[in-house]
Amino acid sequence: MDFTPNIAQHWIPLSWFIPLVILLFALKSPGVKGYLGELLVRYFAYLYLNEQTYRRLHNITLDTPDGTTQIDHVFVSVYGIFVLETKNMNGWIFGSEKQPQWTQKLYKRTFKFQNPLRQNYKHLKALETTLGVNAEHLHSVITFVGDSTFKTQMPANVTQGSKFIRYIKSFNQPVFTEADVNAMLQTLQTGRRAATRATHREHVQNLKRRSDPTAERQCPKCGNALLVRTAKSGAKAGQQFWGCSAFPKCRTMQRF
Repeated sequence: MDFTPNIAQHWIPLSWFIPLVILLFALKSPGVKGYLGELLVRYFAYLYLNEQTYRRLHNITLDTPDGTTQIDHVFVSVYGIFVLETKNMNGWIFGSEKQPQWTQKLYKRTFKFQNPLRQNYKHLKALETTLGVNAEHLHSVITFVGDSTFKTQMPANVTQGSKFIRYIKSFNQPVFTEADVNAMLQTLQTGRRAATRATHREHVQNLKRRSDPTAERQCPKCGNALLVRTAKSGAKAGQQFWGCSAFPKCRTMQRF
């Protein structure tokens, strides 16, 4: 019996159904979701931020004493430097400025993720070192895209959708000249890592190494080794943390 007509009959709908299923699974992966969120922020910036006033760079990887740091978006203007971290998340979001971790509640499931303000702080410090600018002219901005709802009061620089535009435009006093802006852009262009897969893989490896409690670490401030120490007094007595081996000259500490 010839089954060819039956196969052909079912192959036509399968020919679009299978790629659709693959696409849906891909869209749920953190890497793809993050990239789509960054593209959406680029689109908002294209629509609402004058490119001549707010000079933009995306996906910047910079060297740091303990590896690399990757920055989603940087907008350089005479009004300051705006460092934007994108979060493409759904559900309810709980958090405060000082909490190490925030909470995402999605249906009946609960997830913890790093406070994005703390995550962005490292980006600001890397830019401060690279550009040699005053820290007060660097501004941290977080934007959540996706179907998320804040369930706690958020700081003004934690926004949703395109509302980061309003926050950036709230700074209207010039602190740099156009020559300063051009020089900083040139410094970033020459100092950034090439935007290649190899750079991304190395950055991911650095992240894994930094999250491994058994791996050697370097102080992000002075480059000396970080050592596991134990708090001897206070509210955190008995808890372990990473402390710089150059203490007391360098007082860098990281949560264990």
